[in-house]
Amino acid sequence: MGKLTLYGIDASAPVRSVLFTLNALDIPFDYQIVNLFSKEHLSPEFLKMNPQHTVPTLDDDGFYVYDSHAINSYLVSKYGKDDSLYPKDLQERAAVDQRLYYEASVVYNTIKNIVYPLVFLNETTIPQSKFDAISGVYQTVDTFVEKHSYVAGDQLTIADFHLVTMLTTLTTFVDIDAEKYPKLNNWLSLLKDLPYYEKANAKGLEDFGNMIKSKNYTVS
Repeated sequence: MGKLTLYGIDASAPVRSVLFTLNALDIPFDYQIVNLFSKEHLSPEFLKMNPQHTVPTLDDDGFYVYDSHAINSYLVSKYGKDDSLYPKDLQERAAVDQRLYYEASVVYNTIKNIVYPLVFLNETTIPQSKFDAISGVYQTVDTFVEKHSYVAGDQLTIADFHLVTMLTTLTTFVDIDAEKYPKLNNWLSLLKDLPYYEKANAKGLEDFGNMIKSKNYTVS
């Protein structure tokens, strides 16, 4: 196995999804924190690895992969003892991909629409409509687990890793109503019971929450 280095920041949900996969596969790796606020991701050295200047970025012995979805599918395909986290069966993989694309297009943007103005534009007022969209995400993911234990079926996959980091991030703004979304709440409990949940998600989620609390924003 070559030397793996992950570049990221704990507060980032996409970075945390990769931490889930690395820990689930028990892959040794170095972790390099990238300070986005001092623009380390725009340095010439970083841009050589990732011209999109985003985190997470993975360096696998000189081969660079960026975008958390690409990284996680790559890690399972190369280092997984089996394909359970990202199945090779076409229909099973299609179900996983559906969830990944939903997370990448809808859920990520639901977070970005709130976080980017707060953190990077220093805005102090966020429209209520941006918070209302969070409930729509909870409702949709609740349907994913209506008949199955996990979001893409009855086995744990990388789709669960991506959605759990995103949804726990969203709870910083809107709690999940366990009575309204009991199956979603049960799924979340399953993920929190994973032996590597704390290592992969808890610290970064706390860092994110503290950052948001420091903004003292209002909702209009």
